Amino acid sequence: MSEARNAPIIELRNVAKRFGALVVLDNLNLSIEEGKTTVVIGESGTGKSVLLKHIVGLLRPDSGEVFFQNTRIDNLDEEGLVPFRRRMGFLFQLSALFDSMSVGENVAFPVLQHSAKSAVKTDEIVAETLRKVGLEGFQNRRPGELSGGQKKRVALARAIALNPEVVLYDEPTTGLDPVRADVINELILKMGRELKATSIVVTHDMISAYKVAHRIVMLDKGRIIADGPPDYFRKTDDQKSDDLSMAVPRPRI
Repeated sequence: MSEARNAPIIELRNVAKRFGALVVLDNLNLSIEEGKTTVVIGESGTGKSVLLKHIVGLLRPDSGEVFFQNTRIDNLDEEGLVPFRRRMGFLFQLSALFDSMSVGENVAFPVLQHSAKSAVKTDEIVAETLRKVGLEGFQNRRPGELSGGQKKRVALARAIALNPEVVLYDEPTTGLDPVRADVINELILKMGRELKATSIVVTHDMISAYKVAHRIVMLDKGRIIADGPPDYFRKTDDQKSDDLSMAVPRPRI
């Protein structure tokens, strides 16, 4: 019985992906624990964002397998992926808002696409979701009228509009000043508490990583080279640089 309770919600088994001669994921194995926040760090080009896209099915592995709650999903067609994508929210690095739509229409988009909610119920969901991210009353604004931090929060509202079990964050604090970045960090923590969601956060921001993570995974050249709780990374005796690409924890013996 305990095995079922502790089974990973997401699992990548020997996942490999290359683009031409560039190996991006190199037989990667990763299990994601349900209800926890896993932060993935590493230099640019180490496969962090590609990893997220494999989880949500935007990319397919060249070899290996991706599982969601013990169901293999990497071999499903687009129609077969739909019920699994409904259970996942994705916050894109550049927010990816539709400029031609209002804030309210952006947040409503997944609700209209993936449910049969009435217009009244959809409006209620939009209002409540915007309230959760601190943007109550922003329904009629346009993305062009928003600051960078506000765009991130609208994108997060859209990502959680269907109350997903898993939320994927691709560089959620990139381009934000420390104050606005911390607003996003607090929202990641809040979503974990209120939605009981499993979170996977890709970031270069170690301040953010330390604040939100239950577990940190470091990628290098498509492989996991370090994996542990935040304290493991804080206490590393490799002090060569504050740059995460240089601060590689040494394996414990």
